[in-house]
Amino acid sequence: MTLKELEQQLLALSPDEKLQAIQLLAQSLGKNWQGIEKTPRVCGGEARIAKTRIPVWVLVEARRLGYSDADLLRSYPTITATNLAF
Repeated sequence: MTLKELEQQLLALSPDEKLQAIQLLAQSLGKNWQGIEKTPRVCGGEARIAKTRIPVWVLVEARRLGYSDADLLRSYPTITATNLAF
């Protein structure tokens, strides 16, 4: 994808989506990626968003059901747009 193509897509985003894109870019510049963790006896050992008890499969399933990133960020205030960039 070229920067020009990305620019067109960014301009087409809703205000909420633009905010999420800005947060994602800012966090990536700061190398502040929280990542995914697996810990025995936490969430049944399933992959989860680091430093939370939110299993990755829950977010994947919510997206499959049609929830937007904005919906997920409202529902799970402890995560960021960066966490949803998987």
